[in-house]
Amino acid sequence: MLRSMRTTVLALLLLLSPAWAQSPHLEPLGVALENLAYPHPVRFFPVTVEGQDLRMAYMDVAPTGPANGQTVLLLHGKNFFGAYWAGTIQALSAAGFRVVVPDQIGFGKSAKADIHYSFELLAQTTKALLDSLGATKATVVGHSMGGMLAVRYALLYPAATERLVLENPIGLEDYRVKVPFTSVDATYRAMLMPTREGLDRFYRAYFGTWRTEFGLWSELAWRATLSGEWPRVAKASALTYDMIYTQPVVQDLPRIAVPTLLVIGQADRTTLGRGALSAEVLATLGRFPELGRRAQAAIPGAKLVEVEGVGHIPHLESPDRFHAALLGFLK
Repeated sequence: MLRSMRTTVLALLLLLSPAWAQSPHLEPLGVALENLAYPHPVRFFPVTVEGQDLRMAYMDVAPTGPANGQTVLLLHGKNFFGAYWAGTIQALSAAGFRVVVPDQIGFGKSAKADIHYSFELLAQTTKALLDSLGATKATVVGHSMGGMLAVRYALLYPAATERLVLENPIGLEDYRVKVPFTSVDATYRAMLMPTREGLDRFYRAYFGTWRTEFGLWSELAWRATLSGEWPRVAKASALTYDMIYTQPVVQDLPRIAVPTLLVIGQADRTTLGRGALSAEVLATLGRFPELGRRAQAAIPGAKLVEVEGVGHIPHLESPDRFHAALLGFLK
């Protein structure tokens, strides 16, 4: 009976998963997702950080529609990787854009380095990647943690930033004011022993309206924990959590000098430190409708698109509305 139920669940997951994520077994995912296919070919860009020779994974997708000569850079969030942009890549390439999608160092198929992570470092390696590809100017689209990175990128390289698009970026508030500090070691120890149920709850909270196919993301996260190299992944994740906590960007928003679009799912309540906060304090954080309007007021000339009923990831939960806003801004 148990074997029959397991077979049924596996068949359902495969049916609901996009083709690039399908696997015949719930096998562990390697430290660099070696056994997970991406929606487009993956290449590697060599970088040296703190004396370590590392490799940064990326997809470079050519236009499928009439080429317009423009490049769009897609920056992923903390608990995801470049492959979750599959639908956005398709929409952009069909509209004539070249699309570059890196996995940042510490994420996805890139090296899981034990280094001091900073948004400046990630911006620098991303700029070096684009330069190596001959993409001297790009529209930068950042989701969640990728939004924080996109802000730093636009501030460091304004001449190389055509436009800026921030999709439910975290860091629109300074978490240090209300979220207790946690050392890297403590965060790392907490991450070493996740549960499947806990991961399911965590990923469900990202969506305003849950659909079964969204379970793919907690499934992939769980499979990563089954790897013998999970401690390396957990350490990199703890280090990048510390980066987010200690390097806010909200104070930098008024210095953004490129055309900017904010796309904000109005049902989003994402914040750091959710499990360590009282209900009273938690209620004051992650209020994205308010945060989006404050960010629009802070960024000179920014446009704001509010997506009602949608949570933290509009490009997955409501791709039609997200892509309409994105392409409308780009055109």
